[in-house]
Amino acid sequence: MYDYLLHQEIKSALLKFRIGKEEGDLSFYSRLIANGSTIQSLYHELYKQHPRAGTQFNLLIDTLAAAHKIRKPALKKTDVAKAEKGHWFLSNEITGMSLYVDQFCGSLSNLGDKLSYFDKLGVNFLHLMPLFESPAGESDGGYAVSDFRKINDRFGTLEDLIALQQKMNTAGMYLMTDIVMNHTSRLQEWAIKAKEGDPHYQEYFYMYDDRTMPDIFEQTMPDIFPETAPGSFTYVPECDKWVMTVFHNYQWDLNFSNPAVFVEMLDIILFYANLGMDVLRIDAPAFIWKEPGTTCQNLPKAHTLLRLLKQCVQVVSPGMALLGEAIVAPKEIMYYFGTGNYTAKECDFAYNATQMALQWDALATGDTRVMLAAQHELLKKPYGSSWITYTRCHDDIGLGYDDYMIQQASFNPYQHRKFLKDFYSGNTPGSTATGALFSVNPKTQDARISGTLASLCGLEKAISNNDEAAINTAINRIILMQACSFFIGGLPMLFYGDEVGYTNDYSYLSNPAKNYDNRWMHRPVIDWNKNNNIEMEGSSEQRIFKATQQLISLRKKLSMVADLSNLTWLTPYNIHVAGFLRQKEDQRLFCFFNFKNEVAFVDWQSVKEKGNPPIVLYDHWNQQEHLVGRDQEFLIIEPYSFCLLEAK
Repeated sequence: MYDYLLHQEIKSALLKFRIGKEEGDLSFYSRLIANGSTIQSLYHELYKQHPRAGTQFNLLIDTLAAAHKIRKPALKKTDVAKAEKGHWFLSNEITGMSLYVDQFCGSLSNLGDKLSYFDKLGVNFLHLMPLFESPAGESDGGYAVSDFRKINDRFGTLEDLIALQQKMNTAGMYLMTDIVMNHTSRLQEWAIKAKEGDPHYQEYFYMYDDRTMPDIFEQTMPDIFPETAPGSFTYVPECDKWVMTVFHNYQWDLNFSNPAVFVEMLDIILFYANLGMDVLRIDAPAFIWKEPGTTCQNLPKAHTLLRLLKQCVQVVSPGMALLGEAIVAPKEIMYYFGTGNYTAKECDFAYNATQMALQWDALATGDTRVMLAAQHELLKKPYGSSWITYTRCHDDIGLGYDDYMIQQASFNPYQHRKFLKDFYSGNTPGSTATGALFSVNPKTQDARISGTLASLCGLEKAISNNDEAAINTAINRIILMQACSFFIGGLPMLFYGDEVGYTNDYSYLSNPAKNYDNRWMHRPVIDWNKNNNIEMEGSSEQRIFKATQQLISLRKKLSMVADLSNLTWLTPYNIHVAGFLRQKEDQRLFCFFNFKNEVAFVDWQSVKEKGNPPIVLYDHWNQQEHLVGRDQEFLIIEPYSFCLLEAK
């Protein structure tokens, strides 16, 4: 019965939107028929019991047809080209940068003039932090959206974004931006109508007449920002109701148990797709489904919803990949790639936040054992999906890997995390880092870490002390961290400013809209005079930029570092060194990273154990050749350095 009704609705939608027999239309029709039953099944898993399930499902199919109808021929052509490449986003030839447009260069039109800078560095993928309208003073860095279809005036206009996308496309670059699905600004249209008493829009949110349900929810929901925004509900005097506000009181959580909300957000997501986005970053997907008696995080129906979304996107915009911004425990993150029949059919990308934090762990301790203890979980990522790998992003650094991983390295979990927090906040004797603790929980003492890559690696303190040796060491740490994230597998994402070694920017302290959030210290305002120092031989900017440039260039040349689920960890025989093998057919790259401020000696046995031991290894980074076990008994790695050894 469902199949008959489904095909009738598809036929109706094709007629309504005059979708005929042109080549692009036939491809859309084929995808809609192929995915239709799955879309219907996932939809009914979520909404079968809802009184308006049938009406909203018909509207969902209409939404897909309407989005296809207005999709530009150039984008449909791009979809075909990407399909011919297979999983286009697994390529070793893509390197990204994440940035705030206003902080980086002021506006979208100015960004179009900076494409030569990215080309010089080797970056061909940009993640633009939230661009859409959000209220001044309560924007949460753009994640409190008041209009999903309007560019914030301080960035420019929608036409400016379209012009940038076209310039980037001509230059062979990829573009990613954010969709904030979990919540809206309280000044967004639906929220305003709900506040005015419209019952239709009050059902778009979790709104209650009294504290009964909020109290039940809050018994099991943890605080996200215990210092600045405790609790998960806010009283709205205009309508005398309580509304769920998990993050901040000005961000109202959307109620996805209402199918009308899903269809509305799908329409917005397809609007982004038709702007030409190559990847869409779904903010906070762990929170999108809520049920009382749970933490309201990582619930099974959140994954069902993401799978439904993926199927719908695949129909209209098959070339657009989805990134799930789920910063969760190592075991939990795997579910966002999909499981069972949906393996590698949920989110195409996830952030490898665990590996990022583990690198900071290794840098502080000089010990890689905790990093190695986590890899059995991270290696479960299915083929066809990929990581975003990074050393820094706009957010804080969490220490969310599991206690047992720390215990396997013979450390006490509580004391180990305390050491890391003290080290990076500069509260440990001898620490070279200049950072700060973010969102300290007064009950548990949990906290995260803020600070730029350069400041956490010691560059800020070294420059302040005018210590040339310390500056050299800090730069070595910066490049070591970037190299490890570049070659471990995934799409490497630089955070703007890191390519030239920006230290903490404390100007946020004088801005009332930002001074409560110390994460702004690692979101710098770019000084292009400083960036021009990349042309000044011997400057820290030139040294860091040139080294980053070389890493990107090397990665593009070495096809075995494409994310083909081809990473094998090596037995290091040295707790200070992390080593892994990247292999593609008969191409092999042995990568070793020394996280200690001492020369490391690595037994060649770690290479010989991988079968058919190579006699000659060429180190692409240090540009030297090694005769395995002949010219020296050990591989010798300088402090905070690394080797990228290709078997010849």
